[in-house]
Amino acid sequence: MRQLQHVDIAVIGAGPAGLAAAAAARSAGAAVIIIERDDRAGGILNQCIHDGFGLQRFDCALTGGEYAHIDELACRDAGVELLTDTYVSSIERTESGFALHTMTTGLISVITAAAVILAMGCRERTAGAISLPGTRPAGIYTAGTAQRLTNMQNIMTGSRFLIIGSGDIGLIMARRVTLEGGSVAAVTEIQPYPGGLDRNIRQCLTDFSIPLYLETGIVEILGTDRVTGALIAPVGRDGLLDTTRSTHIPCDTILLSVGLIPENELTRSLDAVMDPVTGGPAVDEHLMTSVPGLFACGNVLQVHDVVDLVSQEAAHAGTCAAAYLRGERAEKRKTITLQAGEGIRYVLPQSMSAQGSTLLSCRVRKPMEDVTIQIRSGSELIYRQQLPYVQPSEMIQIPLDLSETAADTSVEVHCVRT
Repeated sequence: MRQLQHVDIAVIGAGPAGLAAAAAARSAGAAVIIIERDDRAGGILNQCIHDGFGLQRFDCALTGGEYAHIDELACRDAGVELLTDTYVSSIERTESGFALHTMTTGLISVITAAAVILAMGCRERTAGAISLPGTRPAGIYTAGTAQRLTNMQNIMTGSRFLIIGSGDIGLIMARRVTLEGGSVAAVTEIQPYPGGLDRNIRQCLTDFSIPLYLETGIVEILGTDRVTGALIAPVGRDGLLDTTRSTHIPCDTILLSVGLIPENELTRSLDAVMDPVTGGPAVDEHLMTSVPGLFACGNVLQVHDVVDLVSQEAAHAGTCAAAYLRGERAEKRKTITLQAGEGIRYVLPQSMSAQGSTLLSCRVRKPMEDVTIQIRSGSELIYRQQLPYVQPSEMIQIPLDLSETAADTSVEVHCVRT
């Protein structure tokens, strides 16, 4: 059976980004539909039963489910249509916008939209993605999978854990399995600094006396039917693991917390320009991609560390998408390219109007103390801010206004020691 439906804006994904974008677009007067492949809205927040969400946005500590529920209610109260258990198999451009081919139980549909907001989130890197050495016995999970099994299905995945990588989900799971009666032998991190937020290091590792081994990698996974342990080793001066200093860690379960990959298969199918560093599409200050009418926000655009910032970014995307449909975007007389300079890993948005303003997001390459964030256009210094400490796990946001600046064709963001 095939049905056809038309809306102003289609939002793909009903996680925190999709919900916030849809609510903002609907508040701006657009007819909005959200398409979600899971059986409920909320995304990964549904499996996050710990608190700490909403501290910036609501000035209180909510669980993930509570945070998502607030935005879901806002969408429903505003009249946003929500389709769950519905998968977008493909998307194509049309003369009037986009056609989204969707699948759900017993039904294939086409939804046409004048604009689309991508909010598909991200996925975890797996054992294959990092070429994990050794055998593939039972007992190897991504941290997010283990979190879902533990928190939503009441399944304890093991009793003694080794966590590879110090991403935030892995850190939170270190605390979670300890509270459930398990033990964590160690958390290893190949980099010389942690991958997660400082607060999660303190609350999830330090408070539970769980050791964190920096500059340490996995030599081999041990076990035939089930994991029995792993060999770990420090990184040598040559950048390779020093296997002569290997340590055997007995464990029956290994959790991988080794990075997230934005879900951009649909984005690439539309030939949108991609950023090789963020893994998401390149966007302008309105969060519109190189494809007119196609917007992106949340973890599909850049991996965030705080959900409050996801909602903030997504609300901006929703507002801008609605303005795009009303034809309120002025034609750009000059486009400025935003580039990562000294000490900066990436900058977003990647471009903006010479007359525009934006909330710029960036991440540094490594932890540094007593630094100055500088934004330069050629030889002109147009922004300067001193910070006592920066680290790659925490996004830096900078209000940037070029309306009174004779900006060059490009602007560079630098992070230098003060």
